Amino acid sequence: MRLTVLGAGPAYTDRDGATGACYLVSLGSTSILLDLGQGSFPRIFRHLRAETLDAVLVSHLHPDHYIDLVALRHYLRWEFTPPRRMRVLAPSDLANRLDHLHRFPGFTGESFDVQTMGTGPHRVGDLTITATLVTHTDESYAIRVAGTSGRGLVYSGDCGAAMDIAPLVRPGDVLLAEASFGPGPSDPGAKHLDGPEVGRLARATNASLALLTHLQMGYDPDATVAAAQAEYDGPVRMVWPGSVEEI
Repeated sequence: MRLTVLGAGPAYTDRDGATGACYLVSLGSTSILLDLGQGSFPRIFRHLRAETLDAVLVSHLHPDHYIDLVALRHYLRWEFTPPRRMRVLAPSDLANRLDHLHRFPGFTGESFDVQTMGTGPHRVGDLTITATLVTHTDESYAIRVAGTSGRGLVYSGDCGAAMDIAPLVRPGDVLLAEASFGPGPSDPGAKHLDGPEVGRLARATNASLALLTHLQMGYDPDATVAAAQAEYDGPVRMVWPGSVEEI
């Protein structure tokens, strides 16, 4: 399984080239996106044609994690004759949010086959998807993606309590976890993680690798990695657009 980072940014940042959360996961002939945040849609085409994706998975309904579904919807609707369609697994209110954004009932349904994420399992080609609710919005998910054998990838989405994610993680899995508050401490009211919290989660679950993402403006990446490493003796890396990991 391959992870390719298309976008790793938070809701706003001054980092040049940063775009909203978007992670391409591929196994065999199957390719999915974990989230599709602001500005990341054009980056899909560096790796594959967007219409060949098998599904888009949305962790929660903050725009930096789903708003480029609008661009994907337009592409599927207007670039092809007849129009193409895409499977989307998401929190239950996604279609309503997109329809109201355009004051167009049915806007979402013209291009997307939307299913509620829930806890799964869902089968998407060669991949099995499971999820668990985490502390952030009323319906936010951490998501595990895995093939029939080998390690899985567990994506935190945005999460304010690291141990909410623990039930998804199997020993040897790779964690892709937000570390919005860098080396910490995190702001409990913001419901986001910092590096030490991710490190403690990785240690507690026997993860094989911790990949840090979604770093907020003003926090130092190297200090964030070091803070996670102080809590976990496995490998820790910060990921950026263009990062590729073989899992």
